[in-house]
Amino acid sequence: MSPAEALQDERVQRVLATVDSIPPGRVASYGQVAEEAGLPRAARFVGSVLKRFINDDEVPWHRVLGSDGTIRVAGGTARDQAQLLRAEGVEVRRGRVDLAECGWCP
Repeated sequence: MSPAEALQDERVQRVLATVDSIPPGRVASYGQVAEEAGLPRAARFVGSVLKRFINDDEVPWHRVLGSDGTIRVAGGTARDQAQLLRAEGVEVRRGRVDLAECGWCP
């Protein structure tokens, strides 16, 4: 499913709207995004949605991390995610962000 096709799915729209509401300098876990989007226990779904939008500059996918604050994407994309987070003032150490310090509380 292409990003354009994915946008037709209401669940995808809810995930993207939730991710878009995370302010710069803050992060959330995949599970938290799922909960806030009204999709409890759908953290993997959130990950699959965001994977489609990694190249979309309009979607702040980089603000979403694993439940322990770990960057969960691989290779160069992990470096890109860390770089984008640092540009927003988020401290990334060894591929991890302190959720207590930078976590999003809607």
